[in-house]
Formats: sequence, C-alpha cells, structure tokens
Amino acid sequence: MGVRSVTQGQQTLQSALEKLVAPLCRAHGVELVDLRYLREKGGAVLRILIERPFDSLEVYSSGVSLDDCALLSRDISAALDMHEELLPGAYRLEVGSPGVERPLLRPDDYRRFSGHEVKVRTRVPLEGRRSFQGELLGTEGVDVRLRQDGQVWTIPLDSVSKAHLVYRARPV
Repeated sequence: MGVRSVTQGQQTLQSALEKLVAPLCRAHGVELVDLRYLREKGGAVLRILIERPFDSLEVYSSGVSLDDCALLSRDISAALDMHEELLPGAYRLEVGSPGVERPLLRPDDYRRFSGHEVKVRTRVPLEGRRSFQGELLGTEGVDVRLRQDGQVWTIPLDSVSKAHLVYRARPV
C-alpha cells in the first residue's frame, strides 16, 4: 500500500489484513487500492478502497458498483468474524470506490496514470514549495516526474505525503 509512518504493530496488522482482504477482492473481480484501520472519534474504522483491474477500463473510472461494495463487504465481514483476533472489539467496515480523485499510493500508480492531471503534496519543501499540480509524466527510478506550467519537476517518491488524480468535468 502507500507510504505511511506506522509502528511495527500497525505494520503487522496492516499486512495481516491485506493478506486476508486481497484474495477476497480478486475473487470478486476487483483490486485492493487501499486498506486502512483507523481510530476515529466515532470508534474504529476499517476503510477499504477497491477498483476494477486497469486493463478492463478504457478511461479511468473505478468501475465499481454499489452491489460490488455490498457483496465484498459481506464476505470481508464474514472472514473477519472467523479471524476475530485481528480486530478485537467493535469497528465499522467501509468498502468503497476511490472515486474520481483516486489516491496514488504505490509506485505503479504513478506509472499507470502517466498523462493524467495530478496533485502532489510533499513532506518537505522542494525549491520552497510543497504543493504541485500538473501532468504526471510517470516515474524515473525512485522519483515522480510532473509537468507544471511548462516546468518539469522531479519529486522523490519517499517525500510525497499525499497524491491523487485531479477530476476535471468535461464541457458539455
């Protein structure tokens, strides 16, 4: 999944949850985009984002229906019930689409969405700025390349704190 600052215990839980959920996603014909176990004000939340495999989509849309989310949610819930040691206590399960402003979490995402408009925020300033928006040019080694206002920026992938596609409504 994406680059995050996590403790060893969180990383172990994250890995165990991904090993349980990813095969269920594949069985439903979708891919796991992101999985996060969070403690929020209203209680614990297991948030899962899914999409159709990229090669089945001509233009990006997650291709995921409400029925896809409901059916997968049912199967994930049943699997978690059989492995209740993973998430003891109450939690809320949310299964959804990443939406039109899909997050970019893995190096492969930056290659896959090359040519799309993206917004990237960095942990530390690069030449005095932390926010970039423009055409994604893909990756070069461990760097993300982006064209903004005619200038090409090379951003170290490990300095990216958040990145996502930018949705622009097409004129009618």
